[in-house]
Amino acid sequence: MQYESVVGAVGISQMVVRPGDTSLAHGSGDMPILSNSFLITLMESACNSALAEFLENGESTVLRDIQLELRESVGIGTEIQGAATCVAIEDDVLTFACEIHDGPRLVAASVMRRNLVERVSFLARTAAMTLMSQQENQ
Repeated sequence: MQYESVVGAVGISQMVVRPGDTSLAHGSGDMPILSNSFLITLMESACNSALAEFLENGESTVLRDIQLELRESVGIGTEIQGAATCVAIEDDVLTFACEIHDGPRLVAASVMRRNLVERVSFLARTAAMTLMSQQENQ
């Protein structure tokens, strides 16, 4: 990772809310509004966009934690935009300030922290933990 350059990096993402993206479709609510999980996904996508040019081959990031503030709901057909700015990096933990807007209206904001990982070893560790878990449940 190019540590010296990543703080201040900005990424964007956008989506149009479809019927399958709603809380009703996901079973997390009973109204046809954008599911909160998609707000997080849009923020993660913006973080990945911000990091794209700074990651070395074989590096990636995974969500560590998020402090999410939900302000407004959006319905089917709404086009929303996400933005993420890397505001800090310490001990391979990147901190992002994220926002989602419907035009000028702030829909959600978060502080998201992402762990920098080496892709192959992370996936190997995840596969091993999955196998161990499956063996314990048999």
